[in-house]
Amino acid sequence: MSLIGRKVKKKYIFLVTFCLLIFTVYLGLTFGAVPISLQDIWQVLISTADDRYESIIIDLRLPRIIIGLLVGACLATSGALLQGVMKNPLADPGIIGVSAGGGLMAIITMLIFPQYSYLLPIMAFIGAFATTIVIYLLAWENGTSTIKIILAGVAMNALLGAVMNGVMVIYSDRVQSVISWLSGGLNGRSWYHLEFMYPYAIVGLLISFFAIKPINIILLGDESAKLLGQNVELMRLLLILLASFLAGIAVSVSGLIGFVGLVVPHFIRLLIGEDYRMLLPLSMLGGAILVVFADTIARTMFEPIELPVGILLACIGAPFFLFLLRRKRVM
Repeated sequence: MSLIGRKVKKKYIFLVTFCLLIFTVYLGLTFGAVPISLQDIWQVLISTADDRYESIIIDLRLPRIIIGLLVGACLATSGALLQGVMKNPLADPGIIGVSAGGGLMAIITMLIFPQYSYLLPIMAFIGAFATTIVIYLLAWENGTSTIKIILAGVAMNALLGAVMNGVMVIYSDRVQSVISWLSGGLNGRSWYHLEFMYPYAIVGLLISFFAIKPINIILLGDESAKLLGQNVELMRLLLILLASFLAGIAVSVSGLIGFVGLVVPHFIRLLIGEDYRMLLPLSMLGGAILVVFADTIARTMFEPIELPVGILLACIGAPFFLFLLRRKRVM
């Protein structure tokens, strides 16, 4: 395919993805226990609708959808950054322990210090950040190895999961409040949750655009990057910290939603290649689409029971992970 043909293909993929995003938001607004037509949605927007519809759309579905968009974008961007830095399609904030670090701090905040719940995004980031540093140090030996980072991350994931379970056993009288959070879901999320997470999410996503050039340089290989005058280890550390920040933001609101950072960037990479000038923004859009669409399916498929979206995404992501293992050697 010619250079012009590839550019046209990428623009077409971007346009289709954006249209899918709009369609997914439409599905999220219209589908549910109370079906709402497009006409009713329009009447809500111009303030002439039934009060019942206005309450459902404005107070329940709209904030949930916006949070889902931000959570999906953060998780997919985090996964794309980790996969680029580690040059491994299995890198994902959930698999290598970053999400577990954020999750542990979130659990501690909710169970032990509930009066500081407004600090949840910051605490989740601190947990993800600290976990990342530990993993990085464990993998360091005259430089870092992407294989060691992943192996250390898997071990940390298991350890943090055990500590998380221990905290819940100790505070078993309060654990009911975090059970749904552990499964990963958007049920009950409101404007309040959006208000304290969106500044962090917007800042993190905007900063990630400055990571496009460094990751493209890293993909050339460490030696080539050094010849171009880049401090590869510092660059890799900063990118991993950015990925941790994004994962911590998502975890603080949605709980432990997994596999978005694995599935979306890898699928986009199959379509457009390794160039992060397109891969990163398309991963953001793709993550937003996947989380909102999966949440819509999860809350409508088993009515009147609302299935946490994390369970549905795990059912999608785990087979995809096994498919990657079977398809080729990835480490």
